[in-house]
Amino acid sequence: MSKTCPKVAILGFHLESNAFAPVSSKEDFLAQCWEEGDHITTLARGLSHLPSEVPGFYQRMDTLGDWTPAPLIVVAAPPGGPASAEVWNDFLIQVEQRLLDALPVDAVYIANHGASSAEHVDDTEKVLMEKIRSILGPDIPVVATYDLHCNVSPETVDALDAVISYRTNPHIDQRERAAEAADLLHETQSGTKLVTAYLRLPLTPPSVTLSSAKGPYADLITLGTSLMQRPEEGPIANVSVAAGFVFSDLPKCGMTITVTARGDLAAARQAALTVARAAWADKGRYVADTVNVEQAVQLAQTIAHPILLADVADNPGGGGRGNTSWLLKALDQARVPGVVLGIFIAPDLAAQAHELGVGAEFDAVFNSEESTYSHRYVSRARVLYISDGAGVGRRGILQGRKFSLGPSALLELTGSGMQVVVGSLRRQLAEPAMLEMHGIDISKANCVVVKSRGHYRAGFDEFFADDRIYDVDSPGLTTPNLRQIRFERLPRPVWPIDDDAVWREPDWATSPALP
Repeated sequence: MSKTCPKVAILGFHLESNAFAPVSSKEDFLAQCWEEGDHITTLARGLSHLPSEVPGFYQRMDTLGDWTPAPLIVVAAPPGGPASAEVWNDFLIQVEQRLLDALPVDAVYIANHGASSAEHVDDTEKVLMEKIRSILGPDIPVVATYDLHCNVSPETVDALDAVISYRTNPHIDQRERAAEAADLLHETQSGTKLVTAYLRLPLTPPSVTLSSAKGPYADLITLGTSLMQRPEEGPIANVSVAAGFVFSDLPKCGMTITVTARGDLAAARQAALTVARAAWADKGRYVADTVNVEQAVQLAQTIAHPILLADVADNPGGGGRGNTSWLLKALDQARVPGVVLGIFIAPDLAAQAHELGVGAEFDAVFNSEESTYSHRYVSRARVLYISDGAGVGRRGILQGRKFSLGPSALLELTGSGMQVVVGSLRRQLAEPAMLEMHGIDISKANCVVVKSRGHYRAGFDEFFADDRIYDVDSPGLTTPNLRQIRFERLPRPVWPIDDDAVWREPDWATSPALP
Protein backbone atom coordinates (compact mmCIF):
# COMPACT_ATOMS: atom_id res chain seq x y z
CA MET A 1 0.00 0.00 0.00
CA SER A 2 1.12 3.53 -0.57
CA LYS A 3 0.77 4.52 3.08
CA THR A 4 3.71 3.59 5.28
CA CYS A 5 2.73 0.43 7.13
CA PRO A 6 -1.07 0.90 7.05
CA LYS A 7 -3.05 -0.43 9.99
CA VAL A 8 -5.97 -2.67 9.02
CA ALA A 9 -8.63 -3.87 11.44
CA ILE A 10 -9.86 -7.44 10.81
CA LEU A 11 -13.01 -9.16 12.02
CA GLY A 12 -15.52 -11.78 10.97
CA PHE A 13 -18.87 -13.35 11.81
CA HIS A 14 -19.62 -16.62 10.02
CA LEU A 15 -23.12 -18.02 10.42
CA GLU A 16 -25.71 -19.06 7.84
CA SER A 17 -29.00 -18.70 9.69
CA ASN A 18 -31.84 -21.11 8.96
CA ALA A 19 -35.01 -19.72 10.54
CA PHE A 20 -36.42 -23.24 10.94
CA ALA A 21 -33.46 -24.63 12.91
CA PRO A 22 -32.68 -24.36 16.65
CA VAL A 23 -30.93 -21.20 17.86
CA SER A 24 -27.13 -21.19 17.40
CA SER A 25 -25.59 -21.00 20.88
CA LYS A 26 -22.21 -19.87 22.20
CA GLU A 27 -21.26 -23.55 22.44
CA ASP A 28 -21.79 -23.94 18.67
CA PHE A 29 -19.31 -21.15 18.03
CA LEU A 30 -16.80 -22.32 20.61
CA ALA A 31 -16.79 -25.79 19.03
CA GLN A 32 -15.85 -24.34 15.62
CA CYS A 33 -14.22 -20.93 15.97
CA TRP A 34 -14.21 -18.13 18.53
CA GLU A 35 -10.94 -16.20 18.44
CA GLU A 36 -10.12 -12.76 19.79
CA GLY A 37 -7.29 -10.27 19.54
CA ASP A 38 -3.71 -10.76 18.42
CA HIS A 39 -3.92 -14.57 18.55
CA ILE A 40 -5.86 -14.32 15.28
CA THR A 41 -2.68 -13.14 13.52
CA THR A 42 -0.75 -16.18 14.75
CA LEU A 43 -3.52 -18.53 13.59
CA ALA A 44 -3.89 -16.78 10.23
CA ARG A 45 -0.25 -17.39 9.37
CA GLY A 46 -0.38 -21.11 10.13
CA LEU A 47 -2.64 -24.16 9.97
CA SER A 48 -5.85 -23.27 11.78
CA HIS A 49 -9.61 -23.51 12.03
CA LEU A 50 -10.18 -19.89 10.97
CA PRO A 51 -12.48 -19.21 8.01
CA SER A 52 -10.27 -19.47 4.91
CA GLU A 53 -10.74 -15.82 4.00
CA VAL A 54 -8.77 -14.65 7.01
CA PRO A 55 -5.48 -16.43 6.20
CA GLY A 56 -6.07 -15.55 2.55
CA PHE A 57 -6.29 -11.86 3.44
CA TYR A 58 -3.14 -12.01 5.56
CA GLN A 59 -1.21 -13.80 2.83
CA ARG A 60 -2.09 -11.20 0.22
CA MET A 61 -1.43 -8.25 2.52
CA ASP A 62 1.96 -9.70 3.41
CA THR A 63 2.90 -9.74 -0.28
CA LEU A 64 1.75 -6.15 -0.82
CA GLY A 65 4.25 -4.73 1.67
CA ASP A 66 4.56 -3.72 5.29
CA TRP A 67 1.32 -3.43 7.21
CA THR A 68 0.03 -3.65 10.75
CA PRO A 69 -2.82 -6.11 11.35
CA ALA A 70 -5.28 -5.12 14.06
CA PRO A 71 -7.37 -8.26 14.55
CA LEU A 72 -10.51 -7.71 16.59
CA ILE A 73 -12.59 -10.89 16.75
CA VAL A 74 -13.38 -13.74 14.34
CA VAL A 75 -16.15 -16.22 15.12
CA ALA A 76 -17.82 -19.01 13.16
CA ALA A 77 -20.43 -21.69 13.76
CA PRO A 78 -22.00 -24.35 11.54
CA PRO A 79 -25.10 -23.22 9.67
CA GLY A 80 -28.01 -23.35 12.09
CA GLY A 81 -30.69 -21.23 13.63
CA PRO A 82 -30.27 -17.50 14.30
CA ALA A 83 -27.50 -16.61 16.73
CA SER A 84 -28.57 -16.38 20.34
CA ALA A 85 -28.96 -12.90 21.78
CA GLU A 86 -26.02 -13.69 24.07
CA VAL A 87 -23.72 -14.51 21.15
CA TRP A 88 -24.70 -11.52 19.04
CA ASN A 89 -24.53 -9.00 21.87
CA ASP A 90 -21.15 -10.31 23.02
CA PHE A 91 -19.75 -10.17 19.49
CA LEU A 92 -21.05 -6.66 18.81
CA ILE A 93 -19.74 -5.31 22.13
CA GLN A 94 -16.32 -6.79 21.45
CA VAL A 95 -16.21 -5.36 17.92
CA GLU A 96 -17.03 -1.90 19.21
CA GLN A 97 -14.60 -1.92 22.12
CA ARG A 98 -11.72 -3.55 20.25
CA LEU A 99 -12.15 -1.22 17.26
CA LEU A 100 -12.13 1.82 19.54
CA ASP A 101 -8.99 0.50 21.22
CA ALA A 102 -7.32 -0.06 17.83
CA LEU A 103 -7.95 3.45 16.48
CA PRO A 104 -6.67 5.04 14.39
CA VAL A 105 -6.87 2.51 11.55
CA ASP A 106 -6.41 3.03 7.83
CA ALA A 107 -8.91 0.39 6.66
CA VAL A 108 -11.17 -2.45 7.82
CA TYR A 109 -11.54 -5.95 6.36
CA ILE A 110 -14.60 -8.00 7.32
CA ALA A 111 -14.83 -11.74 6.61
CA ASN A 112 -18.52 -12.55 7.04
CA HIS A 113 -20.80 -15.27 5.77
CA GLY A 114 -23.50 -12.73 5.06
CA ALA A 115 -26.64 -14.77 5.75
CA SER A 116 -26.66 -14.36 9.51
CA SER A 117 -29.43 -13.22 11.79
CA ALA A 118 -29.89 -13.26 15.55
CA GLU A 119 -32.69 -13.51 18.05
CA HIS A 120 -34.78 -10.35 17.56
CA VAL A 121 -32.28 -8.99 14.98
CA ASP A 122 -33.14 -9.67 11.35
CA ASP A 123 -30.33 -7.81 9.62
CA THR A 124 -27.21 -8.43 11.68
CA GLU A 125 -25.06 -7.42 8.69
CA LYS A 126 -26.67 -3.98 8.60
CA VAL A 127 -26.29 -3.53 12.35
CA LEU A 128 -22.62 -4.53 12.26
CA MET A 129 -21.68 -2.42 9.24
CA GLU A 130 -23.50 0.66 10.49
CA LYS A 131 -21.87 0.26 13.91
CA ILE A 132 -18.41 0.16 12.32
CA ARG A 133 -19.21 3.10 10.07
CA SER A 134 -20.48 5.15 13.01
CA ILE A 135 -17.13 4.66 14.75
CA LEU A 136 -14.93 5.30 11.72
CA GLY A 137 -16.80 8.04 9.94
CA PRO A 138 -17.25 8.20 6.15
CA ASP A 139 -13.63 8.29 4.97
CA ILE A 140 -12.03 5.05 6.23
CA PRO A 141 -12.50 2.27 3.63
CA VAL A 142 -14.39 -0.83 4.79
CA VAL A 143 -14.47 -3.90 2.52
CA ALA A 144 -16.33 -7.15 3.24
CA THR A 145 -16.18 -10.61 1.68
CA TYR A 146 -19.28 -12.78 1.69
CA ASP A 147 -20.37 -16.30 0.92
CA LEU A 148 -22.37 -16.36 -2.32
CA HIS A 149 -25.34 -17.57 -0.24
CA CYS A 150 -25.45 -14.22 1.55
CA ASN A 151 -28.57 -12.10 2.03
CA VAL A 152 -27.60 -8.51 1.25
CA SER A 153 -29.67 -5.47 2.19
CA PRO A 154 -29.25 -2.01 0.64
CA GLU A 155 -28.39 -0.59 4.07
CA THR A 156 -25.46 -3.00 4.33
CA VAL A 157 -24.16 -1.97 0.93
CA ASP A 158 -24.52 1.72 1.79
CA ALA A 159 -22.34 1.28 4.87
CA LEU A 160 -19.55 -0.50 2.96
CA ASP A 161 -17.10 0.59 0.31
CA ALA A 162 -17.17 -2.79 -1.42
CA VAL A 163 -18.92 -6.15 -1.21
CA ILE A 164 -17.07 -9.15 -2.64
CA SER A 165 -18.86 -12.51 -2.74
CA TYR A 166 -17.50 -15.94 -3.62
CA ARG A 167 -17.65 -16.98 -7.27
CA THR A 168 -17.40 -20.75 -6.83
CA ASN A 169 -19.98 -23.25 -5.64
CA PRO A 170 -18.78 -25.56 -4.13
CA HIS A 171 -16.81 -22.82 -2.38
CA ILE A 172 -13.10 -23.12 -3.10
CA ASP A 173 -12.19 -19.47 -3.77
CA GLN A 174 -12.40 -17.92 -0.30
CA ARG A 175 -8.70 -17.10 -0.23
CA GLU A 176 -8.85 -15.56 -3.69
CA ARG A 177 -11.77 -13.32 -2.77
CA ALA A 178 -9.95 -12.20 0.38
CA ALA A 179 -6.93 -11.40 -1.77
CA GLU A 180 -9.23 -9.37 -4.01
CA ALA A 181 -10.41 -7.47 -0.94
CA ALA A 182 -6.79 -6.74 -0.01
CA ASP A 183 -6.13 -5.47 -3.53
CA LEU A 184 -9.14 -3.15 -3.39
CA LEU A 185 -8.04 -1.79 -0.03
CA HIS A 186 -4.63 -1.25 -1.59
CA GLU A 187 -6.29 0.84 -4.30
CA THR A 188 -8.17 2.94 -1.74
CA GLN A 189 -4.93 3.72 0.08
CA SER A 190 -3.66 5.15 -3.20
CA GLY A 191 -6.62 7.52 -3.40
CA THR A 192 -9.22 5.49 -5.34
CA LYS A 193 -12.81 6.22 -4.29
CA LEU A 194 -15.22 3.30 -4.56
CA VAL A 195 -18.94 3.49 -5.33
CA THR A 196 -21.53 0.70 -5.40
CA ALA A 197 -24.72 -0.15 -7.27
CA TYR A 198 -27.15 -2.70 -5.86
CA LEU A 199 -30.17 -4.60 -7.16
CA ARG A 200 -32.31 -7.28 -5.55
CA LEU A 201 -34.49 -9.70 -7.52
CA PRO A 202 -37.59 -11.61 -6.32
CA LEU A 203 -35.66 -14.79 -7.15
CA THR A 204 -34.72 -17.48 -4.61
CA PRO A 205 -33.35 -20.46 -6.55
CA PRO A 206 -33.06 -23.87 -4.86
CA SER A 207 -29.47 -24.20 -3.68
CA VAL A 208 -28.93 -27.40 -5.71
CA THR A 209 -29.34 -25.33 -8.90
CA LEU A 210 -26.48 -22.97 -8.05
CA SER A 211 -23.46 -24.77 -9.42
CA SER A 212 -20.73 -22.47 -10.66
CA ALA A 213 -19.43 -25.17 -13.04
CA LYS A 214 -22.45 -25.30 -15.34
CA GLY A 215 -26.05 -24.16 -15.52
CA PRO A 216 -27.84 -20.82 -15.15
CA TYR A 217 -25.90 -19.60 -12.13
CA ALA A 218 -22.58 -20.46 -13.73
CA ASP A 219 -23.61 -18.45 -16.79
CA LEU A 220 -24.54 -15.50 -14.58
CA ILE A 221 -21.25 -15.53 -12.67
CA THR A 222 -19.39 -15.75 -15.98
CA LEU A 223 -21.29 -12.71 -17.22
CA GLY A 224 -20.57 -10.72 -14.09
CA THR A 225 -16.89 -11.65 -14.12
CA SER A 226 -16.60 -10.63 -17.78
CA LEU A 227 -17.62 -7.10 -16.83
CA MET A 228 -14.87 -6.67 -14.25
CA GLN A 229 -11.85 -4.56 -15.15
CA ARG A 230 -8.34 -4.04 -13.87
CA PRO A 231 -7.55 -0.47 -12.75
CA GLU A 232 -5.86 0.37 -16.02
CA GLU A 233 -8.82 -1.00 -18.06
CA GLY A 234 -11.85 0.73 -16.59
CA PRO A 235 -14.01 1.48 -13.57
CA ILE A 236 -15.73 -1.85 -12.77
CA ALA A 237 -13.75 -3.36 -9.89
CA ASN A 238 -16.08 -6.16 -8.80
CA VAL A 239 -19.41 -7.75 -9.71
CA SER A 240 -20.88 -9.92 -6.97
CA VAL A 241 -23.85 -12.11 -7.87
CA ALA A 242 -25.17 -13.45 -4.57
CA ALA A 243 -27.81 -16.15 -4.82
CA GLY A 244 -28.94 -15.66 -1.22
CA PHE A 245 -30.11 -18.13 1.43
CA VAL A 246 -33.87 -18.47 1.33
CA PHE A 247 -34.13 -20.52 4.55
CA SER A 248 -33.26 -17.39 6.52
CA ASP A 249 -36.89 -16.43 5.76
CA LEU A 250 -36.25 -12.68 5.94
CA PRO A 251 -37.42 -9.64 3.95
CA LYS A 252 -33.91 -9.20 2.49
CA CYS A 253 -33.80 -12.72 0.98
CA GLY A 254 -33.37 -12.96 -2.76
CA MET A 255 -30.67 -12.88 -5.42
CA THR A 256 -28.70 -9.64 -5.33
CA ILE A 257 -26.21 -8.02 -7.68
CA THR A 258 -23.72 -5.61 -6.12
CA VAL A 259 -21.27 -3.82 -8.38
CA THR A 260 -18.27 -1.92 -7.03
CA ALA A 261 -16.75 0.71 -9.31
CA ARG A 262 -13.88 3.13 -9.15
CA GLY A 263 -15.75 6.41 -8.85
CA ASP A 264 -18.20 5.83 -11.72
CA LEU A 265 -21.71 5.23 -10.35
CA ALA A 266 -23.35 5.23 -13.79
CA ALA A 267 -21.04 2.45 -14.96
CA ALA A 268 -21.73 0.47 -11.79
CA ARG A 269 -25.47 0.78 -12.30
CA GLN A 270 -25.27 -0.24 -15.94
CA ALA A 271 -23.28 -3.35 -15.05
CA ALA A 272 -25.72 -4.27 -12.27
CA LEU A 273 -28.66 -3.80 -14.61
CA THR A 274 -27.04 -5.97 -17.30
CA VAL A 275 -26.56 -8.87 -14.89
CA ALA A 276 -29.97 -8.48 -13.24
CA ARG A 277 -31.81 -8.48 -16.57
CA ALA A 278 -29.97 -11.63 -17.63
CA ALA A 279 -30.80 -13.33 -14.32
CA TRP A 280 -34.49 -12.55 -14.53
CA ALA A 281 -34.75 -13.60 -18.17
CA ASP A 282 -33.14 -16.94 -17.27
CA LYS A 283 -35.11 -17.65 -14.09
CA GLY A 284 -36.95 -20.63 -15.58
CA ARG A 285 -33.75 -22.70 -15.67
CA TYR A 286 -33.44 -22.88 -11.88
CA VAL A 287 -35.14 -26.28 -11.61
CA ALA A 288 -33.94 -28.86 -9.09
CA ASP A 289 -32.98 -32.24 -10.57
CA THR A 290 -33.58 -34.73 -7.75
CA VAL A 291 -34.75 -38.29 -7.12
CA ASN A 292 -36.88 -39.50 -4.24
CA VAL A 293 -35.82 -42.07 -1.64
CA GLU A 294 -37.41 -45.01 -3.43
CA GLN A 295 -35.69 -44.08 -6.70
CA ALA A 296 -32.39 -43.66 -4.87
CA VAL A 297 -32.61 -47.19 -3.48
CA GLN A 298 -33.39 -48.56 -6.94
CA LEU A 299 -30.35 -46.76 -8.35
CA ALA A 300 -28.11 -48.18 -5.64
CA GLN A 301 -29.45 -51.68 -6.31
CA THR A 302 -29.27 -51.67 -10.10
CA ILE A 303 -26.43 -49.43 -11.32
CA ALA A 304 -23.30 -51.45 -12.00
CA HIS A 305 -20.76 -48.75 -11.11
CA PRO A 306 -20.29 -46.91 -7.77
CA ILE A 307 -22.59 -43.93 -7.16
CA LEU A 308 -22.93 -41.07 -4.69
CA LEU A 309 -26.29 -40.12 -3.19
CA ALA A 310 -26.51 -36.65 -1.65
CA ASP A 311 -29.06 -36.30 1.14
CA VAL A 312 -29.56 -32.63 0.26
CA ALA A 313 -32.69 -32.09 2.37
CA ASP A 314 -30.72 -32.84 5.56
CA ASN A 315 -27.64 -30.73 4.91
CA PRO A 316 -25.91 -29.56 8.12
CA GLY A 317 -24.22 -27.00 5.86
CA GLY A 318 -27.60 -25.29 5.47
CA GLY A 319 -28.96 -25.71 8.99
CA GLY A 320 -30.13 -29.33 8.75
CA ARG A 321 -29.69 -31.49 11.83
CA GLY A 322 -27.84 -34.23 9.98
CA ASN A 323 -30.01 -36.94 11.51
CA THR A 324 -32.95 -37.74 9.25
CA SER A 325 -33.20 -41.50 8.77
CA TRP A 326 -35.12 -41.84 5.51
CA LEU A 327 -32.16 -42.98 3.39
CA LEU A 328 -30.48 -44.84 6.22
CA LYS A 329 -33.58 -46.92 6.90
CA ALA A 330 -34.45 -47.53 3.24
CA LEU A 331 -30.97 -48.69 2.21
CA ASP A 332 -30.51 -50.81 5.33
CA GLN A 333 -33.85 -52.57 4.98
CA ALA A 334 -33.28 -53.13 1.27
CA ARG A 335 -29.98 -54.82 2.17
CA VAL A 336 -28.11 -52.82 -0.45
CA PRO A 337 -24.46 -53.98 -0.33
CA GLY A 338 -21.41 -51.74 -0.06
CA VAL A 339 -23.11 -48.63 1.33
CA VAL A 340 -21.20 -45.99 3.31
CA LEU A 341 -23.20 -43.17 4.96
CA GLY A 342 -22.07 -40.08 6.85
CA ILE A 343 -22.09 -38.01 8.84
CA PHE A 344 -25.08 -39.07 10.94
CA ILE A 345 -25.22 -36.66 13.87
CA ALA A 346 -26.01 -38.57 17.06
CA PRO A 347 -23.88 -37.57 20.08
CA ASP A 348 -25.51 -40.14 22.36
CA LEU A 349 -24.89 -42.95 19.88
CA ALA A 350 -21.27 -41.90 19.35
CA ALA A 351 -20.76 -41.81 23.11
CA GLN A 352 -22.26 -45.29 23.47
CA ALA A 353 -19.94 -46.64 20.79
CA HIS A 354 -16.93 -45.16 22.59
CA GLU A 355 -18.07 -46.69 25.86
CA LEU A 356 -18.64 -50.15 24.36
CA GLY A 357 -15.42 -50.12 22.33
CA VAL A 358 -14.32 -51.58 19.00
CA GLY A 359 -15.81 -55.00 18.27
CA ALA A 360 -18.88 -54.55 20.46
CA GLU A 361 -22.28 -55.47 18.99
CA PHE A 362 -25.43 -53.72 20.16
CA ASP A 363 -28.79 -52.28 19.13
CA ALA A 364 -27.93 -48.89 17.66
CA VAL A 365 -30.71 -46.36 18.19
CA PHE A 366 -30.64 -43.52 15.69
CA ASN A 367 -32.61 -40.56 17.09
CA SER A 368 -33.41 -41.78 20.58
CA GLU A 369 -35.20 -38.45 20.98
CA GLU A 370 -37.40 -37.84 17.95
CA SER A 371 -38.10 -34.42 16.43
CA THR A 372 -39.59 -33.06 13.22
CA TYR A 373 -38.11 -35.03 10.29
CA SER A 374 -35.75 -36.91 12.63
CA HIS A 375 -37.43 -40.25 13.31
CA ARG A 376 -36.23 -43.13 15.46
CA TYR A 377 -34.60 -46.09 13.73
CA VAL A 378 -33.06 -49.13 15.41
CA SER A 379 -30.62 -51.55 13.80
CA ARG A 380 -28.21 -54.15 15.12
CA ALA A 381 -24.70 -52.76 14.74
CA ARG A 382 -21.03 -53.49 15.39
CA VAL A 383 -18.44 -50.87 16.38
CA LEU A 384 -15.64 -50.90 13.79
CA TYR A 385 -13.71 -47.75 14.69
CA ILE A 386 -13.73 -44.91 17.22
CA SER A 387 -12.11 -41.48 16.88
CA ASP A 388 -11.85 -38.14 18.62
CA GLY A 389 -13.19 -36.67 15.36
CA ALA A 390 -10.34 -34.21 14.84
CA GLY A 391 -8.90 -33.93 11.35
CA VAL A 392 -7.50 -31.71 8.62
CA GLY A 393 -9.26 -31.29 5.28
CA ARG A 394 -7.45 -32.26 2.11
CA ARG A 395 -9.92 -31.18 -0.60
CA GLY A 396 -12.60 -28.63 -1.41
CA ILE A 397 -14.02 -26.21 1.12
CA LEU A 398 -12.02 -27.64 4.03
CA GLN A 399 -8.69 -28.07 2.27
CA GLY A 400 -5.88 -27.16 4.65
CA ARG A 401 -8.24 -26.39 7.54
CA LYS A 402 -8.74 -28.13 10.84
CA PHE A 403 -12.17 -29.62 11.52
CA SER A 404 -13.83 -31.56 14.30
CA LEU A 405 -16.72 -34.01 14.31
CA GLY A 406 -16.52 -34.37 18.08
CA PRO A 407 -16.28 -37.95 19.38
CA SER A 408 -17.16 -40.13 16.40
CA ALA A 409 -17.45 -43.79 15.46
CA LEU A 410 -17.82 -46.10 12.48
CA LEU A 411 -20.69 -48.55 12.87
CA GLU A 412 -21.51 -51.51 10.67
CA LEU A 413 -25.20 -52.41 10.50
CA THR A 414 -24.99 -56.17 10.71
CA GLY A 415 -28.08 -56.94 8.64
CA SER A 416 -26.98 -55.07 5.50
CA GLY A 417 -23.30 -54.44 6.08
CA MET A 418 -23.90 -50.69 5.68
CA GLN A 419 -21.16 -48.60 7.29
CA VAL A 420 -22.28 -45.43 9.07
CA VAL A 421 -20.01 -42.72 10.45
CA VAL A 422 -21.68 -41.22 13.51
CA GLY A 423 -20.53 -37.81 14.77
CA SER A 424 -21.24 -35.58 17.74
CA LEU A 425 -20.94 -32.12 16.17
CA ARG A 426 -23.15 -30.96 13.33
CA ARG A 427 -20.90 -31.07 10.25
CA GLN A 428 -21.70 -31.80 6.61
CA LEU A 429 -19.82 -34.57 4.82
CA ALA A 430 -18.00 -32.36 2.32
CA GLU A 431 -14.54 -33.76 2.95
CA PRO A 432 -13.36 -37.34 2.17
CA ALA A 433 -10.98 -37.24 5.15
CA MET A 434 -14.05 -37.44 7.41
CA LEU A 435 -14.59 -41.00 6.15
CA GLU A 436 -10.95 -41.95 5.63
CA MET A 437 -10.01 -41.07 9.21
CA HIS A 438 -12.34 -43.90 10.26
CA GLY A 439 -10.52 -46.46 8.14
CA ILE A 440 -12.87 -46.33 5.15
CA ASP A 441 -11.50 -46.89 1.63
CA ILE A 442 -13.93 -44.80 -0.42
CA SER A 443 -12.76 -46.34 -3.69
CA LYS A 444 -14.16 -49.71 -2.57
CA ALA A 445 -17.66 -48.47 -1.72
CA ASN A 446 -20.55 -49.24 -4.07
CA CYS A 447 -22.66 -46.36 -2.80
CA VAL A 448 -21.61 -43.36 -0.71
CA VAL A 449 -24.35 -41.31 0.97
CA VAL A 450 -23.36 -37.80 2.02
CA LYS A 451 -25.40 -35.48 4.20
CA SER A 452 -24.42 -32.38 2.26
CA ARG A 453 -25.95 -30.08 -0.35
CA GLY A 454 -23.19 -29.28 -2.79
CA HIS A 455 -19.80 -28.86 -1.20
CA TYR A 456 -19.27 -32.61 -1.38
CA ARG A 457 -18.75 -32.18 -5.15
CA ALA A 458 -15.39 -30.48 -4.60
CA GLY A 459 -14.41 -33.07 -2.00
CA PHE A 460 -15.49 -36.29 -3.67
CA ASP A 461 -14.89 -35.43 -7.34
CA GLU A 462 -11.82 -37.68 -7.37
CA PHE A 463 -14.15 -40.64 -6.79
CA PHE A 464 -17.40 -39.64 -8.50
CA ALA A 465 -17.96 -37.78 -11.76
CA ASP A 466 -21.12 -35.72 -12.12
CA ASP A 467 -22.92 -38.50 -14.00
CA ARG A 468 -22.51 -40.76 -10.95
CA ILE A 469 -24.02 -38.30 -8.49
CA TYR A 470 -27.72 -38.07 -7.58
CA ASP A 471 -29.33 -35.46 -5.33
CA VAL A 472 -32.01 -37.08 -3.18
CA ASP A 473 -34.95 -35.07 -1.89
CA SER A 474 -36.49 -36.45 1.29
CA PRO A 475 -38.27 -34.50 4.03
CA GLY A 476 -35.87 -32.17 5.79
CA LEU A 477 -34.99 -28.64 6.84
CA THR A 478 -33.05 -27.92 3.64
CA THR A 479 -35.30 -29.45 0.99
CA PRO A 480 -34.84 -28.01 -2.52
CA ASN A 481 -38.61 -28.23 -2.95
CA LEU A 482 -39.23 -24.74 -1.62
CA ARG A 483 -43.00 -24.96 -1.98
CA GLN A 484 -42.96 -27.45 0.93
CA ILE A 485 -41.62 -24.79 3.31
CA ARG A 486 -44.00 -22.58 5.27
CA PHE A 487 -42.19 -19.29 4.89
CA GLU A 488 -43.50 -16.53 7.11
CA ARG A 489 -41.42 -13.44 6.31
CA LEU A 490 -40.06 -14.05 2.82
CA PRO A 491 -41.29 -11.29 0.48
CA ARG A 492 -43.94 -12.69 -1.85
CA PRO A 493 -44.45 -13.29 -4.66
CA VAL A 494 -41.03 -14.76 -5.38
CA TRP A 495 -39.79 -17.11 -8.07
CA PRO A 496 -39.86 -20.16 -8.21
CA ILE A 497 -42.38 -20.47 -5.37
CA ASP A 498 -44.89 -18.11 -6.97
CA ASP A 499 -45.63 -18.20 -10.68
CA ASP A 500 -46.85 -14.58 -10.62
CA ALA A 501 -43.57 -13.10 -9.35
CA VAL A 502 -42.66 -9.85 -11.12
CA TRP A 503 -39.45 -7.79 -11.07
CA ARG A 504 -39.72 -4.06 -11.58
CA GLU A 505 -36.57 -2.26 -12.59
CA PRO A 506 -35.50 0.73 -10.48
CA ASP A 507 -36.34 4.26 -11.56
CA TRP A 508 -32.71 4.98 -12.36
CA ALA A 509 -32.77 2.24 -15.04
CA THR A 510 -34.19 4.79 -17.49
CA SER A 511 -31.84 7.60 -16.49
CA PRO A 512 -30.15 9.35 -19.40
CA ALA A 513 -26.93 9.22 -17.36
CA LEU A 514 -26.65 5.51 -17.99
CA PRO A 515 -24.51 4.58 -20.98
